[in-house]
Amino acid sequence: MMQEAVPSLTDVRFHGRGGQGVVTASKILAEAAILEKKWVHAFPTFGPERSGAPVAAFTRISPTKFTVKTEVYNPKIIVVIDPTLLSKPETYEGLVEGGILVLNSATEPKKEDYPPQAGEIWWVNGNEIANKHIGRTIANTVMLGALVKATGLVSLDSILKALGSYFKGDIYDKNVAAIKEAYEEVKKVE
Repeated sequence: MMQEAVPSLTDVRFHGRGGQGVVTASKILAEAAILEKKWVHAFPTFGPERSGAPVAAFTRISPTKFTVKTEVYNPKIIVVIDPTLLSKPETYEGLVEGGILVLNSATEPKKEDYPPQAGEIWWVNGNEIANKHIGRTIANTVMLGALVKATGLVSLDSILKALGSYFKGDIYDKNVAAIKEAYEEVKKVE
C-alpha cells in the first residue's frame, strides 16, 4: 500500500521481537525529535501479543506540522533490532528508493542480500554492545546510537536527554555508554 507523499516527513520503521523494547526505541526517538521542536507521531503494530513475536513500531518526524495518521508503509529508514529478522524479506517491504537500513548484525552485511532500493546500509553489532554495557542482549537503545550516527535525524544529545524519561540511575548510565559506543562503532557498508 502506498501512503500519501509528504516531502518533509521522515518515516522510520523499527523491527524486533516482543520484549526487546522496539516500542520504547520508537518513543525515545520521538521524544528526542520533540526536544528539537519537530513534529512527531510514534506508534506500534503487533501481531500475536506475546514475547518473542515479531513487532514493528513507527516514528514519523517532520520539521513542520502534518496530518498523516496512517501506518508507515513506505519508510525512509528501517532499523532492525533483532538479527533474526535480517533475512526476512517482509522486514524491508515498502522501503523507499534511496532508503537507509540500520542493522544489528554480528558480521558486515553484503549489499546484494538487501533490497536494491536501499541507498545506504549501516551496521553495528548491537547485541555485543548491549551485552557488554547492559548485561543483556536487548539492543533497542544501542540501535538508537547507530541510527543517529547513520542519519543525523536527531542529535545524540537529544537521544540521551529523551532516554532520561525512560531510565534512571545505573541503568540510564549503562544505556548511555551503550548508545555512545554504537554511535562510534556503526559502519556504512561500501
